[in-house]
Amino acid sequence: MAPLFFYAASLLLFLSPSSWAQPMYQPESCIPSDEFGSYCPTTCGVADYLNRYKPSVDKNLNDLEDLLEKIGNLTKGAEEKVVYMKDSASHAQRSTPPDFYIRRSSAMLDDILRFEKSIVAQEAQIYELHHLLDSNDKRMLQVRHLSLQLERECKDSCQDTIQIHSTTGKDCQDVANKGARSSGLYFIKPLKSKEQFLVYCEIDSFGSGWTVLQRRRDGSISFSKDWIQYREGFGYLSPDDTTEFWLGNEKIHLLSTQSSIPYVLRIELTDWEGQKKHADYAMFRVAPEADQYRLTYAYYFGGDAGDAFDGYDFGDDPSDKFFTSHNGMQFSTGDRDNDKYQGNCARQDGSGWWMNRCHAAHLNGKYYQGGKYTAKDAGQYEYDNGIIWATWHSRWYSMKETSMKIIPINRMAMGGGQQTVKQFGDLGDI
Repeated sequence: MAPLFFYAASLLLFLSPSSWAQPMYQPESCIPSDEFGSYCPTTCGVADYLNRYKPSVDKNLNDLEDLLEKIGNLTKGAEEKVVYMKDSASHAQRSTPPDFYIRRSSAMLDDILRFEKSIVAQEAQIYELHHLLDSNDKRMLQVRHLSLQLERECKDSCQDTIQIHSTTGKDCQDVANKGARSSGLYFIKPLKSKEQFLVYCEIDSFGSGWTVLQRRRDGSISFSKDWIQYREGFGYLSPDDTTEFWLGNEKIHLLSTQSSIPYVLRIELTDWEGQKKHADYAMFRVAPEADQYRLTYAYYFGGDAGDAFDGYDFGDDPSDKFFTSHNGMQFSTGDRDNDKYQGNCARQDGSGWWMNRCHAAHLNGKYYQGGKYTAKDAGQYEYDNGIIWATWHSRWYSMKETSMKIIPINRMAMGGGQQTVKQFGDLGDI
């Protein structure tokens, strides 16, 4: 009986909640990698898996029921044997001389009592097995119910991939010039790029196409990355533009330097009160990696957020404004220090940016819920390490949402809310 019992217990352990749930689909596996293009399985895939898994579990449950029935029969036989042995011992005590047989019968009774305790313990274990069996029956019922739900949902056509528009170009304006009128994901290939890559394009009804370089939404992506990650890009691109990402310094370089028509960089900011402001910079360029992805622009083009790229006088030192300007600065990360500070601005702030000594604008800073934070909140170094735009809010206020996007300068809107094309010499339109 013991081997049979242990086999049943082992089978129950297999069906217990911890092991039974292991093969099930785990939500963490749905998290895409930083290489854009990995997607979660559809409900059809989950339903197919459950349908394959269910027959084996049903068979195991049926086998377990048979084992429990056999154990119950053995226990009943053992109880009858105990009664018979008790009666035999009593009869032996009455019909034999007292000394030898009394000792022998006492020993037999002791064995019977131990045997009886063992039976009682096994009955308790059998009760627990029945309880687990009932619990697993309920779980199987839930699985069957879920399988039916998924089966109903899968009657609709399944789509395993996100929508990527078929139009391509050298940037999002080129895509719009070819007739695209919907914002979303597009493949583009700048003139000097060896291969195409995926971007999010903002395209309006007037035919203006913005190529988005950076997006902060909710703090779901950590911007505390090293040089290679900032070079290649990280985060997730989504067709509904709800995710956070950095497109990548190499891609930004290839985009911003490909055309004789200069680009305008637009910085868009949203604070925690829901206010939105922007700042534009004309002739924006990012140099190649050999020059550490140096940022340059010709002039501040306008906007209501103020010109934080030009530096800011915090009142701490007369040189504040000069040492917090960003034009002409090389890109720095914690593992590659290219700033003008004796320390490492990027390491202190925990993120990559065009650091000076250190900054008045920093859109890749730490995400602080609610916006306001203190030097104590900033951690070990106690420096202003939030998402900062000092010409709008103080350096101890971290923005809620930001974006960086570029467009050829001759596609900028001119007054009155109407989209017009501004001519710059012989540059024409693109």
